[in-house]
Amino acid sequence: MTSIFILTKDEEINIEQCIQSVAWSDDIVVLDSYSSDRTTEIAQDLGARVVQRKFDNWSAHQNWAVQNIEFKNPWVFYLDADEAFDDELTGELQVEPAANVAAFKVRRKDYLMGTWLKRSQFYPTWFVRYFRPEKIKYERLAHPIAIVDGNVEALAGHILHKPFSHGMHQWFDKHNRYSDFEAQELLEEVLGDIHWKPIFSKDHNERRRALKRLAYRIPCRPTILYWYLMIVRLGFLDGKAGRSYASLRHLYETMIDAKVMEAKYLKRLESEGDSQVRHTL
Repeated sequence: MTSIFILTKDEEINIEQCIQSVAWSDDIVVLDSYSSDRTTEIAQDLGARVVQRKFDNWSAHQNWAVQNIEFKNPWVFYLDADEAFDDELTGELQVEPAANVAAFKVRRKDYLMGTWLKRSQFYPTWFVRYFRPEKIKYERLAHPIAIVDGNVEALAGHILHKPFSHGMHQWFDKHNRYSDFEAQELLEEVLGDIHWKPIFSKDHNERRRALKRLAYRIPCRPTILYWYLMIVRLGFLDGKAGRSYASLRHLYETMIDAKVMEAKYLKRLESEGDSQVRHTL
């Protein structure tokens, strides 16, 4: 059997559907960041174990979970509360994985206004979600990268993701916080020297990091991304939902760039000994 690990924070609107999609598991664990709604009550009523921890950042939160939670089964599948299994993925997890595999990656279908963002959301993007806890660790403050000690295989099924289930207001609030983490990561990691060899690396994480170093130096990057999603990726075929999502991605990337610019400016003023830094913005 497989243990299910779900992250929550005020997810009463989603948690029931999420847990019901994995009700076949004999070990469902909810790591809750002290929700103020009925999330934990609903989860417990549906048979889940609830562990609570204050959220600090994504990688620290997930690393704490795999290192400290005693899962009943040797294999764990990680879900967010606004995600659920499709039938094919459920079937795949009923089979015992091969002994020489440490983790599995899986694709995700993201939905907006009932529309699968097949073209405007970089599908297929692969996420490592099914793993042996002792074989995995996470890096980065937001959108963490899974570092796996061992072989990674692919699953055929999908995670069904509803990132707008709380409404646009919550999406804006969440991505404002995400952009803080992303800007910090860029200053510490991505804006270093460009090395061309890693761009062609077989290692996904190394290649991704090298490409981001390159991409974040491109002028008008958010606008280029918008038209890439709409024209090159054929996002316009996703209709109104595709256009809306591409616009939201443009806004999100603009927020990141603006925060990086602000941080670099403040750092320069600080190094020059300017005591009126905040008044010069």
